[in-house]
Amino acid sequence: MDNYFKNQAAFTKRKTATIMMQFKKIIGSLLLLLLSFHSHAQDKEVQMGDMMRDNGRIYVVVAVVLTILIGLILYVVRLDKKITRLEKEK
Repeated sequence: MDNYFKNQAAFTKRKTATIMMQFKKIIGSLLLLLLSFHSHAQDKEVQMGDMMRDNGRIYVVVAVVLTILIGLILYVVRLDKKITRLEKEK
């Protein structure tokens, strides 16, 4: 299908866009790969996590994070319902 363009400029533009999309995917994959290597390079000792687990405080942290996430989800759902109702009224 690419051969049926009326002018060469449109064909070149489409081909360039396709190459750039592939280039972005490759760069993104390499960046994620480098980030994973960086995370594996960290030392294996997590002193703060071990201390919090020993004291039982990790459960408090998990409970607080879950409470915040549930609150945010409920807020977004409520906001979505209000926006939907306003859109239906107009």
